[in-house]
Amino acid sequence: MPKAKVTFEDVGVTVTVPAGTRLIEISEKVGAGITYGCREGECCTCLTKIVSGHEHLAPPSVLEDQVLKDNLAPRHHRLACQAQVLGGDIVVNPA
Repeated sequence: MPKAKVTFEDVGVTVTVPAGTRLIEISEKVGAGITYGCREGECCTCLTKIVSGHEHLAPPSVLEDQVLKDNLAPRHHRLACQAQVLGGDIVVNPA
């Protein structure tokens, strides 16, 4: 099974996780500062900056894409509750 290395800049922690894991799940385990409200991809509370490795995340769903557009999310920002890692190295920083 493919693995991904995810670094949370706010807490200086890097972990290796299986592909398919959502960023919010990893954040909770390492104590990173990603806050969330609904976990359903609707509230935009968990908006997170992908510092590098955005190409190693699954593409946004139609719902996530619409929520990002509706909230004028900056480039390379994703909803941590929706963004799934695919592999490679990813660096994130809670927005």
